[in-house]
Amino acid sequence: MDKFGNFLLGLGIGVGVGLLFAPRSGEETRDMLMSKADEGKDYLKRQTDDLRGSAADIVDKGREVINRQRDSLSDAIDAGKQAYREKVEQTNSQPAA
Repeated sequence: MDKFGNFLLGLGIGVGVGLLFAPRSGEETRDMLMSKADEGKDYLKRQTDDLRGSAADIVDKGREVINRQRDSLSDAIDAGKQAYREKVEQTNSQPAA
C-alpha cells in the first residue's frame, strides 16, 4: 500500500499545482486532468493485475510444496509400517529360547 499511497499523494499534488499554474484554458485543463486520471486508472489496473498474478503464483507454489510434503510424509509412514512388519515377522519366525 505504500506505493499506492505515494501514487495518490503525487497525483493530488500534481493536480493541485497544475490547477494553480495552468497556462491553458479551463477546457484544456479539464481535458488534461481527465487524461491524467485515465493514466492513473490504467496504472492502478496494471498494478492490480500484477498483484493478482503474483498471488496466484504464490498459491500454486504453496500447493506444490504441500503436496510434496504430504507425499514425503506418506512415503515415510509406509516405510515405517513395512519396517515394523518385517521386524514382527522376523521376531515371530525365530525359535523360542
